[in-house]
Amino acid sequence: MAVLCPECDNPIEIDNELDAGETVECGECGAELEVVSTEPLELALVEPAGYDDEDLASLPGEEDE
Repeated sequence: MAVLCPECDNPIEIDNELDAGETVECGECGAELEVVSTEPLELALVEPAGYDDEDLASLPGEEDE
């Protein structure tokens, strides 16, 4: 089964035995993608480990005065 990479729109062949939560890598751009659902097949970019929107609000040295 093929699906387009959400990062570069390259077609990616996906093994029919993958389950939601598993990850694959785009052979074209190298993006790490998570299988969000299998019916229909949907992929999403894997967020970098440890990143959180709240981290942006409290960067070191940027204290509220």
